[in-house]
Amino acid sequence: MATIKDIFGVLRSKTRREILRLLLKREMHLSGIARELGISVPQASKHCRLLEEKGLIERRTFGRTNVLRAKPERIYELLEYFAEDVSVEVPAGTNVLDALKQVANVQVERVGARGFVVSIDGEEGYYIYEVNGRLPDVPMHEFTLSEDVTVELKKIVNVPKKRMKIRVKRGHPSPGEGVLKSQGSHSP
Repeated sequence: MATIKDIFGVLRSKTRREILRLLLKREMHLSGIARELGISVPQASKHCRLLEEKGLIERRTFGRTNVLRAKPERIYELLEYFAEDVSVEVPAGTNVLDALKQVANVQVERVGARGFVVSIDGEEGYYIYEVNGRLPDVPMHEFTLSEDVTVELKKIVNVPKKRMKIRVKRGHPSPGEGVLKSQGSHSP
């Protein structure tokens, strides 16, 4: 298994980062990668072999054809390296939200009866939580702690998965067609 240092080392190359970016979008044949990046097939092969050795991409073989794809789970594992570990002690019956209030630099806000993590270390965003590696089916303020657990807060990162250019036909919409109003507009 490649170490963090190995992975960062292999990603120093702009070409390898571009290959990874392409493969995160879709599976590709080696010649397609070479064509897309304007490099030779042997060059693309060398870069892909290094990415494959570090576990960032994988090869699927169909007869004599190899198709490459990214392994995003390895990238997520890499990011976990930067997570901060903290410990708190709470009485049995405390809910996760109240336990999180004891953690420095975790900002919690209540909206009605519900509570949300809105910032960690000053980094605002949307956060979800997992308990012992599983996503609970109840909000943080309803998850009551009765035993020692590991809670992970995960920021929902605004990373584009798909970009769409939507062209709007001029004229009046037909019944059932959506209309996006500007922020200054108000519905009746």
